[in-house]
Amino acid sequence: MTTDRNISLDPDPEEMWRGILMGTNPRFRKSRALYKHLPREPRCKMCAVPFAGPMATIMRMRGRGRWSKNPKYCGMCFSFMSNARGGAEIPCTLLFADVRGSTGLAERISSSEFSRLLNRFYDTAGRILVEQDGIVDKFVGDEVMAIFIPALVQERHAARAIAAAQEILRAVDELPIGIGIQTGNAFVGAVGEAPHTELTALGDVVNTAARLASAAAAGEILVSRKAADAAGLQSGALEHRSLELKGKSAPTDVVVLTAASAS
Repeated sequence: MTTDRNISLDPDPEEMWRGILMGTNPRFRKSRALYKHLPREPRCKMCAVPFAGPMATIMRMRGRGRWSKNPKYCGMCFSFMSNARGGAEIPCTLLFADVRGSTGLAERISSSEFSRLLNRFYDTAGRILVEQDGIVDKFVGDEVMAIFIPALVQERHAARAIAAAQEILRAVDELPIGIGIQTGNAFVGAVGEAPHTELTALGDVVNTAARLASAAAAGEILVSRKAADAAGLQSGALEHRSLELKGKSAPTDVVVLTAASAS
């Protein structure tokens, strides 16, 4: 197993993961405090190691260059998490962004134009999610999934997800995008057999966020009541709905946002 010597290994794998994901692992916290004093920006959002400046070359030699799937994080942080199979149940926020009516859209335009639009969506959504400290979990077809965890944004994960959603709608206004956001406890960790192990989130919070994205009309962000409360969203003047989502035993109360809504 590949490990980072700056991360203390706990005999209980779940507690080790919890410490990393929640930002409470003492040695991880200590290394971050050290790295953030090395010059200069930009930095890994988890360990604060610099990607530029006089120490960047040394950090790359130690395996702390930019991670290929998300340039805001270093390879060692995520190599550790991906290779140390397991995870923990933690509070987090899930975001799904979906191109609405993509089948019909593909019929109306050329294949090359459709590909261009989707690539723009992938590139733009990925950049915005990274800037808002989200982990881009995966792109599937015409949909993107992202996780916001406490280690990166503390208790502000719901607010960051909402901010990212509004930015995505503003930036990719030529595509009909619907977005769903849910906050709650999810299992976050590395799943799957090597070399196909992936850092992901599992649980009802994930399923609900995906259902909300499917229910959102173009230009809408459906934020669960729980996520809205966690974000401190002032929702009195906003539209509220109670939705019957597929697979859910009870209606889901949501707040409806758009790119222009005050959040």
